[in-house]
Amino acid sequence: MKVPSYVFRLGLFVLLAAVIVLLFPRYNNSFRYHYEVGKPWGYSMITAEFDFPIYKTDEQMQEEQQKLLSAFTPYFRYIPRVQREVLVVSLQDYEMIRQGGFSRIAVINNGVSKSYPLSEVYTPKTAYDKYRYEISQNLVQDTAKTLSMRENLLSTLSPTQGLVQKGEKIIDRGDIVTERSYQILQSLRRAYDNESLGQRQRTLSIMGESVLVLLFLTLFVVYLYVFRRAYLRDTNTILFFCLQMFIVIALACLTLQFNLSVYLIPFAWVPILTRVFFDSRSALFLHFTTILITSIVVPAPVEFFFIQIVVGMVAVSSLSDMTRRAQLVQTAAWIFLAQMVAYTAFSFAQTGAWSSINLWMYLYFFICSLLTVGCYGLIYMFEKLFRFISSITLVELTDINSELLHTLAERAPGTFQHSMQVSNLATEAAKAVGANALLVRTGALYHDIGKITDPLYYTENQQGAENPLLKMDPRDAAQVVIAHVSEGEKIARRNHLPEVIINFITTHHGNSLVRYFYNTYSNAHPGEQVDDSLFRYPGPKPSTREAAILMMADAVEARSRSLSEFTEEAITNAVNQMIDAQIADGQFAETPLSFKDVEDIRRVFVTRLTVMNHHRISYPTLNK
Repeated sequence: MKVPSYVFRLGLFVLLAAVIVLLFPRYNNSFRYHYEVGKPWGYSMITAEFDFPIYKTDEQMQEEQQKLLSAFTPYFRYIPRVQREVLVVSLQDYEMIRQGGFSRIAVINNGVSKSYPLSEVYTPKTAYDKYRYEISQNLVQDTAKTLSMRENLLSTLSPTQGLVQKGEKIIDRGDIVTERSYQILQSLRRAYDNESLGQRQRTLSIMGESVLVLLFLTLFVVYLYVFRRAYLRDTNTILFFCLQMFIVIALACLTLQFNLSVYLIPFAWVPILTRVFFDSRSALFLHFTTILITSIVVPAPVEFFFIQIVVGMVAVSSLSDMTRRAQLVQTAAWIFLAQMVAYTAFSFAQTGAWSSINLWMYLYFFICSLLTVGCYGLIYMFEKLFRFISSITLVELTDINSELLHTLAERAPGTFQHSMQVSNLATEAAKAVGANALLVRTGALYHDIGKITDPLYYTENQQGAENPLLKMDPRDAAQVVIAHVSEGEKIARRNHLPEVIINFITTHHGNSLVRYFYNTYSNAHPGEQVDDSLFRYPGPKPSTREAAILMMADAVEARSRSLSEFTEEAITNAVNQMIDAQIADGQFAETPLSFKDVEDIRRVFVTRLTVMNHHRISYPTLNK
């Protein structure tokens, strides 16, 4: 049974939510507050739900252990020798005593332990140097006794200092987290490690995370449904959105697992990539969704969310239309500056003290900005993976010195000039209605690329020579003309043109009639039921505003070449006749063009054609 495509696309978001929750770092407890010494407490007041001890810090425990062990003495057993009673240990044991910082040792003799200063203990060499005869080792370290006594001594050290009683206030919103309150909060976190409490808390924590992640993703889906329904209908686009969020959130979770700063992660990748391939509003909305999800697990979530909002806005604003590689470097520089300003201002606003500034943060921001530049590689990867097209690629394709366009100019110069004129017309019309001008400009340059195969069949390349199509049966002639669409598609695929450009080639005539040969055949066969499929382009019809604009521009530019006079009235009539005929034929029924868009396009065509075909004054000859 085939799963409906919309179910599959929505399932991708559910799968993403499940994977994200699994990726979230699982702490040893469910005390999910985030706090730092010197920063305000950003949550509501906390009171103790149960009695718990205040645990000493690791530094305190180490200091107390060192102090306690300073008076500890390692134990040695005395081995009686028929020699002078001198305490002699091996060189290895003597070095151990010195490096351990011990000033005395305990000697066990006949079950009785007695302490001796280190000055009375010798090695075989130092004993010989002093007494001038060889004295053998008579002390052997009692490792078991030493370890036992050491453990007994350390067991007297308490890991806690004080007790917080049930109901006692711990900290309130806005209170600065001091060293003392931090220690109490850490103790409470440790108390939640109790398995009987932890299991229940962990279950509720995972449930809460799951609901929040699903809520944020649902809001993004609602946005797509209301404002960008075309994106929601495209599986590739949904996969692209989900993959972006997964990559960035997974990297963030990985840094948290290894106790690294989350600010090393270039969250700007999300708005940059989305803006390059889609629009600014979607880029910001996807970025907000990503950082909202990430803020569930990061330390200081309010600060994180505030800084990343600034990052997203700067990224989108500085990339209104990315057409050069250098723009990405400039964007990274602006992001670095914005992060520094946002972090510094936020810290001052929260604490009002220079001491709250962590200088390491500026290094993290710098590294993050460098990684942002690496987004260029991702642009190329996503272009190939999802068959998207970026502005950079479009600019590269518009290079008229490229091999394919150079071939068109060489073999079919008239078609090349026609394509240039159509490109100019379509670009201006796209700007007037807010369509993608760079995309339609690129599509226009390649829309007639199929005429390379047989250029002399087309009037713009004949240069006054006899038209060979006029000698053919109108039905065959129509098929020759129609073939330039399929030939264009083949040439485009051989040259690895993007799918979106190929779409312009296949749709620039829609499924309209080759009107000249259809009318010729009909006039020559009066009363015959003409099969118009023999004279009709295969389609499909245009489905985007850009494809519709190109179809209009192509027809209008070709029509303008047949005018005997280039007055504004003649051009206006020609433009209106061609566009009205296309509308009547239903060629734009599948496009989102409005009536206002069509009127704006007509006006641009009339203005541009009038300028392109203006008359020049005649220069007078010089009378001799």
